Amino acid sequence: MGKNKNVLLLVEAAIFAAIAVVLSLLPTNFGASLSISLGMVPLTILSLKRGFKWGLFCGFLWGLLHFPLGNVYFLSVSQVLIEYLLAFAFGGFAGLMSERFYQSENKAWPLILATFIGTFARFFWHFVAGYIYWGSYAPEGMSPLVFSFIMNGASALLTSFASAIILILVYQAAPRLFDRKLYR
Repeated sequence: MGKNKNVLLLVEAAIFAAIAVVLSLLPTNFGASLSISLGMVPLTILSLKRGFKWGLFCGFLWGLLHFPLGNVYFLSVSQVLIEYLLAFAFGGFAGLMSERFYQSENKAWPLILATFIGTFARFFWHFVAGYIYWGSYAPEGMSPLVFSFIMNGASALLTSFASAIILILVYQAAPRLFDRKLYR
């Protein structure tokens, strides 16, 4: 079952990454730089179900899926690597809360914490890229560092709050989505 289990986990991660892409296509942008990234919802579910390693992999796949869709803003190779591969993979840091989530009686707090950890880990890299590569878009007189912090910090907060609320509602309505068993 070992080889079959890994194949099932790969397929599950790919499905959750694809769902993240679809949710990312929903119009949740406020202007050019501020957005709510609903793709963090399936990434957080997968990260909690399968842990840190599979969460990183799922996030990495989510980032890769931007390429065939033509949904990549290319300034340089390093910018693309940071914003699409590294940043999205780091969303899988939500998996650091996996064991706490499953051991806890009250699932809400570990779920919220996982959401915030994954989201802020991801947006840290968007902040770095924002400062290095997008700083020239800062309003006149505003430091690129402050601009990137405000824009990416606001997006991270909005994404965290929206994702946490959605995840709590999803858990209450369909706790089986969080079940660690591959198949019954």
